[in-house]
Amino acid sequence: MSDTTDPVLLHARDGRGVHTLTLNTPKAFNVLSEAMLAAMQTAIDAVAADSTARVVVIAANGRAFCAGHNLKEMRAHSDMAYFQKLFADCSRMMLALQNLPVPVIARVQGLATAAGCQLVAQCDLAVAASTATFGVNGIDAGLFCATPSVPLVRNIAPKQAMEMLLTGEFINAEQAMARGLVNRVAGPDALDAELEKLLLAILARPREAMALGKACFYRQREVGIAAAYQLAGQTMACNMVHEVAQEGVQAFIEKRKPNWS
Repeated sequence: MSDTTDPVLLHARDGRGVHTLTLNTPKAFNVLSEAMLAAMQTAIDAVAADSTARVVVIAANGRAFCAGHNLKEMRAHSDMAYFQKLFADCSRMMLALQNLPVPVIARVQGLATAAGCQLVAQCDLAVAASTATFGVNGIDAGLFCATPSVPLVRNIAPKQAMEMLLTGEFINAEQAMARGLVNRVAGPDALDAELEKLLLAILARPREAMALGKACFYRQREVGIAAAYQLAGQTMACNMVHEVAQEGVQAFIEKRKPNWS
């Protein structure tokens, strides 16, 4: 697909509540330009306002998933205030993905580097084509990928993350899966089929339980273990009194499938 005036395409599939946000500047390798960041934020906010949303898929048109920030756009500026706003806007968008009450899946069909790799790491789950590659190679241009390091080190082991950050070297899809950056790898022609398997597994479970669980998952990771247990216990108590858990437990007892429709 050629570039259009819409940097991000947002659409829902099959009436299932699956929202796909497609990065749509393939000629520019889907870089996170100012326009792209603004469009992503608008799309994410739209999903957040949709109570019927069940899953978000982050996809991309073209050969690259996302090649990071727009260095040409950045080079046109030299003032600290501009860069502080740029990275604040990017961080806001990344956190908005985490704060969505539904799972977010990266569909990585090609190159994901620097802030593009950050975007993959920030998603809850990721499915990658076997031809995809991943890197945080800002260091090659004298710019340490500090903001990409935030979700990266929360996905993979610290020394592996540091090696990628210091050397700028890329890893392939199989390495990314072995290190915990992606969940599943499939051939390019089988990527959508693998994504669909994951979607079906998620859609078969209740949205309410996933919303509670996702919020707890990220909050407990950032606090001490005692606070984490307190938060997790309260989350499970709230979940247990909800009708979806009541139905699920009753179905288990009665040896039948739960009716969550």
